[in-house]
Amino acid sequence: MKYNTKQDTKIERFYENRDSLIIRLRKGEITKREYILLSHAFIVSSKSAPFETIDCVEKGMYNYQYYNTMAKYYKTLALDERGKEKHNNFHKTYLKECNYFYDEKDKTTFRLLRHMNYENIEAYFIEMESEKLKNVLYEVVLKEYKFAVLHSKSVWILNALKKQEVFSEETRKSVIDYYVNDLY
Repeated sequence: MKYNTKQDTKIERFYENRDSLIIRLRKGEITKREYILLSHAFIVSSKSAPFETIDCVEKGMYNYQYYNTMAKYYKTLALDERGKEKHNNFHKTYLKECNYFYDEKDKTTFRLLRHMNYENIEAYFIEMESEKLKNVLYEVVLKEYKFAVLHSKSVWILNALKKQEVFSEETRKSVIDYYVNDLY
């Protein structure tokens, strides 16, 4: 892809940062928590915002990653506050933010899948160490794009994937198992 516009440059910088962090994470140079914090710091420092319209896969993935990063960042903050009695309001506030961003991520996932006409994707439940996530968390792989892996627990997206006959009932190991089964 040739980057000519300000939006294209925003996408290019975002992907360069993301790919670099993924490589560092896979090599063990940073932890999952550091990956989340560094991804969030990049979004904040670049004053990035999601695209209003998803008219290409790159914008859809950008929005997905934006919302996923924000959700995980607030989940990290909520986990830090959990159990601190006098800070219980912070815990609840962070969880509310986390859930808002996960909802936006799911809406983005749905828009992206519709944009792609549900073509060249694989979707399936993933093997999880967490009992709460077994047969709940599933993976959607965009087969033609490097590092294009989506995750969701959304029942309505799952139903759409099944309706489009692109969801496999078999449980598989995640293509990013090193990440999804790592605690933060």
